[in-house]
Order: sequence, then structure tokens, then C-alpha cells
Amino acid sequence: QVQLVESGGGLVQAGGSLRLSCAASGGTFSRYLMGWFRQAPGKEREFVAAINRSGGSTYYADSVKGRFTISRDNAKNTVYLQMNSLKTEDTAVHYCAADASLFFSTAIRDPNEYGYWGQGTQVTVSS
Repeated sequence: QVQLVESGGGLVQAGGSLRLSCAASGGTFSRYLMGWFRQAPGKEREFVAAINRSGGSTYYADSVKGRFTISRDNAKNTVYLQMNSLKTEDTAVHYCAADASLFFSTAIRDPNEYGYWGQGTQVTVSS
């Protein structure tokens, strides 16, 4: 089983940037499709981005397309989320997720399809 630990969250002004990292341990990282989700207070957890096992394919929510970039380094067992041009509506706890059975399809947007989750890291964007 894989364990996931996010880092890199914090407080930033609107228009700024943050880079989130998610370090994996306890499993063969390259076996897992990886995703980023976020959850704001009072709202459901929503899909942000996903990346396939090799890193060659990525998929984004419309709300972050063109501003966020997901990437992975299988040698370092880490997935990243580079967030640029941050908006106040990006404020949320951001989670990374992994699954060994999931493949690129509409299912990657569904948090229920992921078997492993990190504890989350808070991102707060001030106006």
C-alpha cells in the first residue's frame, strides 16, 4: 500500500504562485495514476488534475486549465502541482490521491475511484 504526504501549501496573494508536492512511499510509485483534488469549506471535494503512470498524459479541470500544471518524477516518487495566477476561489485544502487500477477515463474526475489519499495541505489565496 502506498502512503502519500503533501507539502507546499500556504498563504499567497491573488496572482501569486505555489508549488505543491506529494511524496509517496510504501509502494511502486510508477504503478499508480495520480490525481490532485481540493475541498473548500462547505463544498464537496472536486477534481483538479490527474497524470498517468508515465507522466505522458495529463488532464485538468476547466477551472484550472492554463494556470496549473501537474507533473511527476517517478525516480523521486513524487507528484507536483504547480499553481500559477492563483485566485481567491482556489482557496481550499488540496489533496493528492493515487490508484493502481484506474486508467484515463471520465472516472479520473471521481474521488471515489481513488484508493489512497494524503492528509491534505491548505492553500489560502488572499485578495
